[in-house]
Amino acid sequence: MAYARKLLPSMAALRMIEALDRLDSASAAAEDLSLTQGAVSRQLQALEAQLGLVLARRENRRLVLTPEARAYAADIRVALARVAEATMRLQSAPLSGTLSLAILPAFGMRWLMPRLPDFARRHPDITINMATRLQSFSFASEPFDAAIRYGSGDWPGAKSLLLKHEHLIPVAAPDLVPSGGKSPELVARLPLLHIGTRSDAWKTWFQRSGLDIDPGHGGVIHDQFSTIAQAARHGLGAALMPDYLVEQELATGQLVALSPAPMEAEGAYYLVWPDAKTMSADLMCFRDWLAEQAEPEDPLPR
Repeated sequence: MAYARKLLPSMAALRMIEALDRLDSASAAAEDLSLTQGAVSRQLQALEAQLGLVLARRENRRLVLTPEARAYAADIRVALARVAEATMRLQSAPLSGTLSLAILPAFGMRWLMPRLPDFARRHPDITINMATRLQSFSFASEPFDAAIRYGSGDWPGAKSLLLKHEHLIPVAAPDLVPSGGKSPELVARLPLLHIGTRSDAWKTWFQRSGLDIDPGHGGVIHDQFSTIAQAARHGLGAALMPDYLVEQELATGQLVALSPAPMEAEGAYYLVWPDAKTMSADLMCFRDWLAEQAEPEDPLPR
């Protein structure tokens, strides 16, 4: 499909407007692009002339993008990510297949990593590049083929494969455990540690334990299970943890379970991929292999 020149600015101009928006400074954009500030200003003027629009104004000797230019830069950022992804694929294609996978840090480290050597042995021609993402994201704006996510399995415009249900168990350092026992009432009196991605976890646990209380978010909030586990080990409070993440700590006595059995959480871990990637042979190969690993009672490799 042919496009008019006015609709296709140069790659240099697109990188310039994206950097201006991201860094909010002409000098910072110039440094990021290895240009002078004068060169950035000239590229901006040339882009404005090509588009027939004003993209920035000067305020207190600073270049400030217009709201319309910022929206344009956000769209350009997505397009540049796609170009970078396509280039990376082209460069690696002669050597092997490559998958870009977004993972959750704790699940990736403790569940996926021990299993990956088996995939590497079976499929030495497929390389898996991984990056951590704690929050949900759009495949349209991130250059990933697939992601491991926590949720209910219904992401719009994507397909998913259930990997593992999550079972939560309350734990604490031995010195913090009340001498009177481990009843839910006694647990409620302990300082509670919260994980940002499971905001209602403690409330649900208390309700299922027969206590109609809402502990709210009083206490320290962590963004990763690795840090909340360390906080619990050092006696800073009780943590509601996925059981597979604290098996070693419970076995060695570094942590003590405050409940006789784990509670199944509402969410689970899934491999998620966009509909557009369904025809990717390498991705389907990885999915089929993961399906073998995803049996509910399959113990973790030791």
